[in-house]
Amino acid sequence: MHETSARLLALLSLLQARRDWPGGLLAERLEVSPRTVRRDVDRLRELGYPIRATKGPDGGYRLDAGADLPPLLFDDEQAVALAVGLQIAATSGAGVEEAAARALGTVRQVMPARLRHRIDGLRVTALGGSTTVDPGVLASLGDAVRAREVLRFGYGDDLRRAEPHHLVTRGGRWYLVAWDLDRVDWRTFRADRIAPRTPTGPRFAPREVPGGDVAAFVAGRFRGNPGAGGWPCRGEVIVARPASEVAPYTRDDLVEPIGPDRCRLVAGAWSWIGLAAGLGRIDAEIEVVGPPELTDAFAALAARCARAASPM
Repeated sequence: MHETSARLLALLSLLQARRDWPGGLLAERLEVSPRTVRRDVDRLRELGYPIRATKGPDGGYRLDAGADLPPLLFDDEQAVALAVGLQIAATSGAGVEEAAARALGTVRQVMPARLRHRIDGLRVTALGGSTTVDPGVLASLGDAVRAREVLRFGYGDDLRRAEPHHLVTRGGRWYLVAWDLDRVDWRTFRADRIAPRTPTGPRFAPREVPGGDVAAFVAGRFRGNPGAGGWPCRGEVIVARPASEVAPYTRDDLVEPIGPDRCRLVAGAWSWIGLAAGLGRIDAEIEVVGPPELTDAFAALAARCARAASPM
């Protein structure tokens, strides 16, 4: 009985790993006869797994989607990935936090001890909070993106019409990247402020976001530069610290070592004062390479700090 149960689990694992399996190949992988494979498939069917026989020279089997979710089998890497994904979902603001937490508890409970220790050491913490979105709204937006159908939705006091292209998450919030039909331009809409209207509109031909990279495009919108995705103000400095110490405190800035204790840093910000203030957080001597606007910003910031430090 133990041998049969282990073989059934091995068969189920193989059927989950790829779409179609020739019967002869399954028999070879399990080191049994094709007749035994047929009997084991029948046993799995009795347990509720929708396994369909496929036609072909050798015949084969396919695990189809069923009306109910049967027990699933994961290898170690899949189980860890699933648990990490559920932790992220529990902090995503997608409105599934409670369900994700319950699912994580269920998965953790049936894990062997060696995997539970790995999962317990991988704790995901949401920084800065998140905005919860109705899961039904996310599902509607996702459906419109996949179907390439014009979306009508309330957004504040306005009724908008847009061609939805991407549903993305950034900083704990969900956004819809869409071509606004009324503004004739690309827009990013906060999903928690969208009230979809039904029915959706006609299908549309997909467009390419400026630059071709949706991540860079969205980042550019938040930086105040809707074009190539760069900051409106960029400057270059030499920092008297090793590149390995500076790099962890930068985001998408360029850090290049120029010696054991010095590095070149190219950074950006909304404004020159903002850029100077951001660079000033680095606990090291800084030499401005350019442009002159950054030098002027450091001077203005120094004067402002001096006034703040003076007694009233």
